[in-house]
Amino acid sequence: MSTRVEIPQRVAPAKAAGARGRAWIGGADTLRALGRFVRRKPLGAIGAVIVVVLLVMAVFAERIAPYSYDETIRGARMRAPSAAHWLGTDNLSRDMWSRIVYGARVSITVGFATVGMAVLLATTVGVSSGYFGGAYDLVVQRVVDAWLSFPYLVIVLSVMAVLGPGLFNVVLSLAIIIAAVNSRVIRGATIAIAQGTYVEAARAVGCGHTRIIVRHILPNVAATIIILATIGLGTAILAESALSFLGFGVPPPYPAWGGMLSGSGRTYMFRAPWMAIWPGVAISLAVFGFNMLGDALRDVLDPRLRGSGR
Repeated sequence: MSTRVEIPQRVAPAKAAGARGRAWIGGADTLRALGRFVRRKPLGAIGAVIVVVLLVMAVFAERIAPYSYDETIRGARMRAPSAAHWLGTDNLSRDMWSRIVYGARVSITVGFATVGMAVLLATTVGVSSGYFGGAYDLVVQRVVDAWLSFPYLVIVLSVMAVLGPGLFNVVLSLAIIIAAVNSRVIRGATIAIAQGTYVEAARAVGCGHTRIIVRHILPNVAATIIILATIGLGTAILAESALSFLGFGVPPPYPAWGGMLSGSGRTYMFRAPWMAIWPGVAISLAVFGFNMLGDALRDVLDPRLRGSGR
C-alpha cells in the first residue's frame, strides 16, 4: 500500500513578488515619462512646479505663513523686506509674505471653482449642440454668438454690479464668460468625433444617445476639456485679479492679489514699492505657470501635435 504525500506549493510569495515587480515597472515607466516631459517641455515643467507650489501654499497657508493675513504687528509699519519679514510689511503693519500666501488660497479657490463650473456648462452646451445638430444647434450657437458679441469685462461688471461683490458672485460671472468661449471649442471637437464610424456603428446596433455620448463622445473630448481647463485657470486668476483691482472682487479683509495691488500697493507705490511689486509678481507667476502647463499638455495630449517637434 503506497502513501502519496502532497507537498503544498507556496504561491502567495510568487504572486506578491510579481505584484511588486509590476508596481516597480509601472513606477519606472512613470519616471521615464516625466523625464521625457521635462526634456521636451521645459517651460511646461516649470509651469507645473509653479502650479504645485501654489497648490501647496493654498492648502497649507496656516502652516506656511508666519502670521495671519489680518494680523497687525506692533512697530512694523511699512518695513522693508528683511530676515524678519521676507517681503516687508504694509501700511497696516501686516506681513506681506503671509498675505501673499493667503492670497494664493483666494486665487486658487476662485480659479478652480470658476473653471469647474465653466467646464460643466461648456461641456453640456458644446457636446449637446455638436451631437444633436439641426435646429437645436442653430439656436444654441446664435445665443452663444450674441453672448460673445459683448466685451467680457462689461458683462462681468454688469453681473457684479447687480449681485454685489463676493466670492460666489465672482465665480459665477467669470464661469459664464469662460463657458461661452469653451463651448465653441468643445462643439467643434464633438462634431468631428460624432462623424466617426464607431459612432455610426453604435447607432446601428441600437445604442441610445445617452450611451453614445457617455461611452464614445465624452472620452474622446476629454483631452480637449483638460487643456481648456488648465489654460482657463490662468485666465480665471487674471480676471479675478482685475475685478479685485477694480473693487468688484473678493471683499476685504481677505487678501486678494488684485485688491492688494489696487489699494495700499498703488497708494504707497513710491514710498514702499514692495507693497505693489509682490502682488504683481504673484499674479504674473500664477498666470505664467498655468498657461505654460496648459500649452505643454495641449502638445502632449493632442495627437496632431505629438510628431510636430514642438
